[in-house]
Amino acid sequence: MIKKWHFYSTLLLIIAFLSLGFKPFNLDSNPWFLTDGSNESYYLFPSQRQEDYAKLNIPYTGNFFIGYKEAIAFKESQGKYRRTNSLGYLGKYQFGSSTLRTIGIYNTRAFLNNPELQEKAFVTLLAKNKWLLRKEIEKYDGTVINGIHITESGILAAAHLGGVRTVKRFFRSNGKRYFRDAYGTSIVSYMKAFGGYDTSFIEADKHASI
Repeated sequence: MIKKWHFYSTLLLIIAFLSLGFKPFNLDSNPWFLTDGSNESYYLFPSQRQEDYAKLNIPYTGNFFIGYKEAIAFKESQGKYRRTNSLGYLGKYQFGSSTLRTIGIYNTRAFLNNPELQEKAFVTLLAKNKWLLRKEIEKYDGTVINGIHITESGILAAAHLGGVRTVKRFFRSNGKRYFRDAYGTSIVSYMKAFGGYDTSFIEADKHASI
């Protein structure tokens, strides 16, 4: 009887010891993964700030061109190739039909359904606008106007929003006159938001066309 009691007591002790060995006393949790309903964070990517990419499986683009074009695309259409807005602007970068004609594209339906063509159109228009604004870029790149740090990429982004003439008017008026689109977005906001990116590889081309 005593032997049986000793056997079962020993067995229970062993089971208790083993179960304690697999039970964590403290659960270490990374607070980044634990949020409540009142803790909301908002990000706009691509970003030029490397710290914005901490713990995210998203490539850091810095001031590279890929970050520039995708940031503009997100602002214009949330990056959607087939989007047409209420004013009839088309695609990922929201081109107007008249602008497309200046770079040799006349079939807007085909354009809307061709992502590769849209990417080519964006770069082609940059090349044409860089030629048309070459004097302004040379004169104002690196300067500050009304608190805005002027850069080549910012100038080209502003031209994408409002056209070359509105950018020229902005500089002629020393920043006092600037364009807003039908939704209230100004070329000044584009100069700020998309300034500082590397667009140096874009070659100015008077006759840029697809």
